[in-house]
Amino acid sequence: MSNLDRQPALSACGGRGFVVAEPVRELLSPRTVKLGESTEVRRLLPNLGRRMVGAWCFVDHYGPDDIADEPGMQVAPHPHSGLQTVSWLHEGEVLHRDSVGSLETIRPRELGLMTSGRGISHSEESPRPHARLLHGAQLWVALPDAHRNVAPHFQHHAELPQVTAPGLTATVILGTLDTATSPGTAYSPIVGADLALAADTRTSLPLDPDFEYAVLSMSGEAEVDGVRILPGSMLYLGCGRTELPLRALSDAGLMLLGGEPFEEEIVMFWNWIGRSQEEIEQFRDDWTRGTRYGEVKGYDGAPIPAPQLPPTRLKPRGRTR
Repeated sequence: MSNLDRQPALSACGGRGFVVAEPVRELLSPRTVKLGESTEVRRLLPNLGRRMVGAWCFVDHYGPDDIADEPGMQVAPHPHSGLQTVSWLHEGEVLHRDSVGSLETIRPRELGLMTSGRGISHSEESPRPHARLLHGAQLWVALPDAHRNVAPHFQHHAELPQVTAPGLTATVILGTLDTATSPGTAYSPIVGADLALAADTRTSLPLDPDFEYAVLSMSGEAEVDGVRILPGSMLYLGCGRTELPLRALSDAGLMLLGGEPFEEEIVMFWNWIGRSQEEIEQFRDDWTRGTRYGEVKGYDGAPIPAPQLPPTRLKPRGRTR
């Protein structure tokens, strides 16, 4: 999925200077962004108060939307560099095409994992015909410098490992949770898991104290470490935790995101992650000239043009912690 903002900010993210080294309960409110013709998303990362959680650097939550009489998701070909995209659905289907020749329909609780590496382009659309409801999340993972120029590739995993407890099913999307490890390729210490909780469940999950964590609410109503969170909100939890108490006030769906704090400082603009403004400018020039990112074949429509970079230069970022 793309960042379709036509006036995106040029943002400096990452680095341990902004990581909270102790357990906290920081509730993040989303901002609403239009995605295509009929899909509206709630953007949780990057957030005014929180740019990253481990290597997780972009989180959109969308739906549930009734798209029975709508085109649904229609995102034309666009580029990515320096990151992985994680497509995760609770309802509906998304047809993925990319410039390395992938063509895959992603269904609920199946992992669509695209590693852009040095550069890839892709499109995403609701199939025709498509299911009535569309509900899911789109997430990005920043690639560390040692791996950010790997060859682009796409992985689809229909079967994922689970961790279960009374009233809880945790599907491991990326990385390792407890004793279960996702088959998706990860390039830094990370975890992403989908948590399905039955009403009135009280339980806890084991955590790595060296990771920082956040929980995204997808559906229902739940308490995370005593804080009530509603769909479309995210609770940042900091580091230093060995377990996470959970209580479901109704049937609820959550996403646990975590990872080792991302050491490197990165620059994000539109659908790119680089290490300097000059590199972002080169990515933009390559997309405009039709180099680096290849061609998405089979999509009925023109690629998305890159937005203009802001006229002011990115200022060096100070550290506050």
